[in-house]
Amino acid sequence: MEYIALFFTGMVATTLGTLAGGGGLISLPIMLLLGIPIHSAIGANKVSNTVSAFSSFLYLFKHGQISIKESFWVIPISVIGGISGGIIASILSSKYLFIIAIFLLIFAFISSFLGKDQFQGDQKLTINKISLPGLYSIGIYDGLFGPGQGTLQLYLFGYLKISYLRAIAYSRLATFSSCFGAAVTYITTGHIIWSYTICLLLGSLSGAQVGVRIAEKLKPNLIKPLLRVVTVALIFQIIANQLSGN
Repeated sequence: MEYIALFFTGMVATTLGTLAGGGGLISLPIMLLLGIPIHSAIGANKVSNTVSAFSSFLYLFKHGQISIKESFWVIPISVIGGISGGIIASILSSKYLFIIAIFLLIFAFISSFLGKDQFQGDQKLTINKISLPGLYSIGIYDGLFGPGQGTLQLYLFGYLKISYLRAIAYSRLATFSSCFGAAVTYITTGHIIWSYTICLLLGSLSGAQVGVRIAEKLKPNLIKPLLRVVTVALIFQIIANQLSGN
């Protein structure tokens, strides 16, 4: 029964994660409720996110949304950011990580009300004074904390006047990069319970394909309200986890 629950958890979480980020809102709490150890639950999410994020990116790449030439630089920046975040996390206390997470999500929520034409443009992602430090900083955040990383990426790409489908493609590529490094770490340290991980992974692959197909039909005026709802839910979840001592 728990394997079926994990499959559907992966499907629903990755569908949401593809559309607006915040898939961890669903997957991690449910895995903990099923009695899966915290490190194994996080590791399973990292492994499944690595594969499902690449699956989403590949679908949009094949449909001509972005090219390798314009997006390849996202990979090393996100990987380096994730590694940097992991190093910083080993130094900072959980109290400071909590403050950083809340600050970034509140800032992203407020910024969503600025600029009426987000996701309406058709700009290509280029290396500039906003995209480079933005992606690197979000990579650090992913290595530091994680929840809301995909949501923050979508805010960044929306600010850069990139269309929604292209923003999803870039976000999925960056998520693949940062999660890949984390997944390798969890695998090598022996935290992965493969039976659970594979069930979550199969559900995530299905959710990735559902998510990109919904995104193709989603109206631009619905995107920012969806992002705001996910952002507020992330803020409340992080606060609740902090208060409960998890």
